[in-house]
Amino acid sequence: MANVEAALKEAMTGIEGSLGVALVDYTSGMALGTVGGGKDLDLTVAAAGNTDVVRAKVRTMEMLGLKDEIEDILISLDTQYHLIRLMKARGSKGLFLYLALDKTRANLAMARHQLRSIEGDLEI
Repeated sequence: MANVEAALKEAMTGIEGSLGVALVDYTSGMALGTVGGGKDLDLTVAAAGNTDVVRAKVRTMEMLGLKDEIEDILISLDTQYHLIRLMKARGSKGLFLYLALDKTRANLAMARHQLRSIEGDLEI
């Protein structure tokens, strides 16, 4: 089991093309931890903004009566992928991992696989 800091560092160094990663509480919009980012990628702003995305999708699924659980949400930009992975482990309700990737260097399928693995090992 990895702690938050170790898990975020693993995502940043172990996932090809990573630009930044955060653990986010979507009830408050607060980033509980971040690694990477920079002047072109403010992870605290991204955490707050992506909280709105998660909340909107959860509300929409409720209105549609869908009983499935969200695995992840992908936002594809011209030069980046933004991946949101909702946490499912006990004690992690209301949390998600947010990963920004450089589209030219990232392998999206591998990034999803690796992020799922990191999420499974993360101890909150």
